[in-house]
Amino acid sequence: MLLRMLEEASVLLWASLLVLAAPVSGPLAAVYKSVISVQPPWTTVFRGERVNLTCSGFHFYAQEKLQGYRWFSGKARPRETPGNTLEVRDSGQYRCQAPGSLPSNPVHLIFSSASLILQAPYSVFEGDELVLRCQKRGREKLAVVKYTWNRKIISGTDESFDLLIPKASLNNSGCYQCVGFLENAYVLKTSQINIQIQELFSRPKLEVTDSQPIEGKPVNLSCGTQLPLERPDTRLHFVFFRDNGVMISNRSGSPDLQITAIWREDSGSYWCGAETVTGGIHKRSLPLQIDVQRIPVSGVLLETQPQEDQVVEGETLVLVCSVAKGTGNTTFSWHREDTRESLGQKSQRSQKAELEIPVIGESHAGRYYCTADNGYGLIQSQAVNVTVRRDGFQGDIIRRPLTVGPPGPFNPMCPAPVELQQLYINVHPRERDLVYSEIQISQPGAEGEANTFRTSLENQHVSVVYSEVKTQL
Repeated sequence: MLLRMLEEASVLLWASLLVLAAPVSGPLAAVYKSVISVQPPWTTVFRGERVNLTCSGFHFYAQEKLQGYRWFSGKARPRETPGNTLEVRDSGQYRCQAPGSLPSNPVHLIFSSASLILQAPYSVFEGDELVLRCQKRGREKLAVVKYTWNRKIISGTDESFDLLIPKASLNNSGCYQCVGFLENAYVLKTSQINIQIQELFSRPKLEVTDSQPIEGKPVNLSCGTQLPLERPDTRLHFVFFRDNGVMISNRSGSPDLQITAIWREDSGSYWCGAETVTGGIHKRSLPLQIDVQRIPVSGVLLETQPQEDQVVEGETLVLVCSVAKGTGNTTFSWHREDTRESLGQKSQRSQKAELEIPVIGESHAGRYYCTADNGYGLIQSQAVNVTVRRDGFQGDIIRRPLTVGPPGPFNPMCPAPVELQQLYINVHPRERDLVYSEIQISQPGAEGEANTFRTSLENQHVSVVYSEVKTQL
């Protein structure tokens, strides 16, 4: 008695594990049931016939390791067999357990003594072929056979006594009965059989990592479904949709989809679909609303490259407008403060944009500012002052010797002839055509004394006097 109680408790424990360990469509599927197959494939046969049960399992690590196959029959003591086949002749409920698998679902067999029986398969999943067979005991043959479904006649033929549904659906579940007509007009009826078509996989459920994601962030979608433990190898394809059936993914064996960056215009109703690889069974999830959140722009800043007080005439000025916060498509605009003139505009998904002024001139000096707007209102930066300066001299000065006359009353302080020396290395390109025609180099002496002239420019007290400058065209 104690042994039987322990065995029944073990069966209940396995049954509780079935709920917790049901395989899913992803990589978590790891726990499987044993499966019984029936041959001949009917749960109702005539008394005196034999039925062979075959137990199949999907091996995984189990707490209980069986040496053989365990069989359960009602309240009888379980028994083990070295092989996976058991021959039965008695009505009852049978289950099996293969090594490394959970116990199977029960099979209820009927060995009938009736004259007419309706034979149905043990287990039918949606998409399977459903065959019902009306059988009469004895030599007298049936003339006509009709089938009823939920008390409605659904078939009647003189050619075949089988009822065939090529691709069963959940809607085909119900009570079936067979009505046979003999040649002498005698009518036989079978008992009603309740046939329940099982789901091949559950209705998918769409899940999202964040239903209100921040714009520009990644979002992961998952289309979860559950396979029966008897059909763990069923292959499915998944596809994802948005709003009115807009497909956002190709059919794939993976139930997951990653959107690398989602934007506000991607807000809407999302749903997913799952289907068998053969395309026979299709199911879709309930819709899921995703509302993408946009962050308004703030902290608008205008910077210049080079800095505003180091801009040289003729060079390129770059105005850089940036925002500290803000997502989505932002419209940047650049302006002069004095004229409010728009210098340019750019719209892009970025927190920074640049405007380039290729050749800067003195007319470009002034104060500048920029604005940014991503749909929540225009935000203006503080103005920056741009000062344009002319660069130092560049290039060599044209040099030539000076010829002067001898000292005289009209030229009492005339120095000796000197050659022009290069004063500056850097001369602006526009000033390369300047020619210095006369240079005096003098050093003041004591009061009342004649000045002493020098030809060297190295003395730090020397003062340079340009007496004439002309342009060589």
